[in-house]
Amino acid sequence: MTTLKNAVVLVTGGSRGIGKALVEEAYARGAGKVYATARDPRTVTHPDAVPLALEVTDPDSVAAAAARAQDVTVLVNNAGVATGARFLGDPLDAVRGEFETNFYGPLLVTRAFVPLIERNGGGHVLNVHSVLSWLSDGTAYGATKAALWSQTNALRLELQPRGIGVTGLHMAYVDTDMTAGIDAPKSSPRDVAAAALEGVESGAYEVLADDVTRWVKAQLSGDVAGMYEQLAR
Repeated sequence: MTTLKNAVVLVTGGSRGIGKALVEEAYARGAGKVYATARDPRTVTHPDAVPLALEVTDPDSVAAAAARAQDVTVLVNNAGVATGARFLGDPLDAVRGEFETNFYGPLLVTRAFVPLIERNGGGHVLNVHSVLSWLSDGTAYGATKAALWSQTNALRLELQPRGIGVTGLHMAYVDTDMTAGIDAPKSSPRDVAAAALEGVESGAYEVLADDVTRWVKAQLSGDVAGMYEQLAR
């Protein structure tokens, strides 16, 4: 089990949205230090957070962040993008770009920080997924999160013997800049962050942060048409 009291946490994409809420919640749970990363660290506004420049798709940037944050015990892979790119209607580079950030980005960061977490006595990795890991909205974003879900499941097995737990966070719409143009019920970032870090501390393999996500996960054993009304017409 991982306790956040006195832990050293690194949150990618920690300057806004869910990432900012995760930084705040980590401190609320007694973290000793929280690195909040952003492409531009000047956008990190939490008064106690340690701003850290990071571009998750750039190996040199990841290596520089790992060299700076040698004391990390809890890694939160939160940074991500959703461009709305579609498989047939948009350039292939747009699809690849989302995979670079949402799948390969967390992998690069995890590969850099796992040796540090292990050296520091073990700890935890939290990967931020989405309900779209299991439910397609027709964009590449869901495919990147489905792939990240599979990566998380594999890493959990690989890291267990090394004293590092792995939790996957899934949620539907959250009230952030990413969903500003969507008219639908949304969870608060604070509630999602609290559920996520409660899951880390309890050793949960997955955190399903809202009712929509719990419903979708429950449908995975049923017929595909049960999740897509378009197919049932």
